[in-house]
Amino acid sequence: MAQIIAANGILIDDKELHFDSIRASGPGGQHVNKVSSAVQLRFDVVGSPSLSAGVRQRLVRLAGNRLTLDGVLVIEAKRFRSLEQNRRDAVARLLALVEQSAKAPKRRRPTKPGMGARRRRLDSKKKRGKIKRGRQSVHGGDE
Repeated sequence: MAQIIAANGILIDDKELHFDSIRASGPGGQHVNKVSSAVQLRFDVVGSPSLSAGVRQRLVRLAGNRLTLDGVLVIEAKRFRSLEQNRRDAVARLLALVEQSAKAPKRRRPTKPGMGARRRRLDSKKKRGKIKRGRQSVHGGDE
C-alpha cells in the first residue's frame, strides 16, 4: 500500500488516484498521433477520506474549472514526451494544490485609518471642493 505524502502530514493513498493515458495535442509529427503520452489524473476531492473538511473546501475553491460537477479534480499533464514524466508531473501538481489548500488563510484583523491618513483625506476633499467652487459662476446684481 503505497502512499503519497503531501503538506502538513496529509497522506493520499495511491488507490484514490486514477490515471488515463490520452493523446497529446500539438506539434510532434506522426509520433504524437500514434502514442498516448499525455496523462489525465482524476482525484475525487469530495469523496476522499484523506482530506479534512477545511482542506477539502479550500481545494474545491482552488481547483476552479478543473473540478467536475461530481467533485472530481482533473489534471492533464502533457508537458513531457514520456508517459512516466507526465504522470510524475500530474502528481506533483496535485500535491502542490493540496499543499496550498492545507495552509489555513490568515484571518484579517480590521484596523482603523490613522490620524494622518484621515487628515490627508479631508485636506484632499477640501482642495477638490475649492476647485469646484472656483468653477461656479457668480450670480451677482450686475446684470
